[in-house]
Amino acid sequence: MVETGIDKSPDLPNLFAKLLSAGTRRLFRRGLDRGYKTFTDELAGPRGRLRLDRMVKETTQRRGTAVCDFDELTHDVLHNQVLKATLTSLAGCSDVEKEIRHNLRSLARRLHDVADIRLSASCFRRIAVSRNNREYIFLMRLCEFVFWSLMPDERGTAARFQKALDDEVRMSAVFEDFLRNFFQLHRAEYRVRAESPEWYVSEATKDDLALLPRMVTDITLRHPNRTIIVDAKFYTQALARSPYGERVRSQHLYQLVTYLQNERMRQHHKGLSGMLIYPEVGRSLRLRYRLLGIPVLVATVDLGREWQDIEAELHGILDECASAASLSSERAAPDPGEALVAH
Repeated sequence: MVETGIDKSPDLPNLFAKLLSAGTRRLFRRGLDRGYKTFTDELAGPRGRLRLDRMVKETTQRRGTAVCDFDELTHDVLHNQVLKATLTSLAGCSDVEKEIRHNLRSLARRLHDVADIRLSASCFRRIAVSRNNREYIFLMRLCEFVFWSLMPDERGTAARFQKALDDEVRMSAVFEDFLRNFFQLHRAEYRVRAESPEWYVSEATKDDLALLPRMVTDITLRHPNRTIIVDAKFYTQALARSPYGERVRSQHLYQLVTYLQNERMRQHHKGLSGMLIYPEVGRSLRLRYRLLGIPVLVATVDLGREWQDIEAELHGILDECASAASLSSERAAPDPGEALVAH
């Protein structure tokens, strides 16, 4: 059997609909985010900034009123508008089960004080997420994925998801961005970013070096004493099936180990560890290995739980990698007693 790297996943639309529904319900329980918006209205008494130009033009003084610009806290902000539009769009997707579509419409109706907008790529570029509304990070990335994945059906009255062959590649990017943003916001002791490290290579000409493939890490967390390299993948099944049973996906593990080996050669005096992380779909994983003397954790995170639980789980996974990285600096070379196992 040959691993292609992508599984067929016909149920992805329902998975994303459930994630969006659960995340929106959590927002309602904690309270939707609000922001200040400027309104202009004709009022009986002055409030905010007087619009003298309009008052003169419309002769409002005859009616004893004033035209004013004033700021008010409102739920009608861009990220709530995007959420409502995505709920409505996904509720019209024929690939989503009828009961789930009904739940999505009910949630959209609860956003009655949020304006209906037409989604576009520019909407997602303008969204601003901070520590104060961090619960929106994953939801906005999920909304963006749904936006790019929904296509009109043949009749033009509903929508269908694009084939899952492309979906998992895109969703991996969404999942990766979510994790990177989370660690940037919550783990200030690390410098968090995607990196493109140079190959640790010798005895090669400039022309030969130019043909080496480019390395790009999903997430690299750097601390003065340690480095953690994270590879984030969104698969409906974290483990691959083979004639020998379920196994960690070889191409993911090979890629991560290559990054770690290269980092070890450049920063041999610092602690180092790696992480393969997937969303949890029916099975939780915490697999711990020491590969070529470097600790590697293969883990899943349950995105369907309460936000506080997701946050605690991600902190716990990273803390475990940090602890393993500290120990790895004391044991940088492979232990001669460790056996190599081939399948």
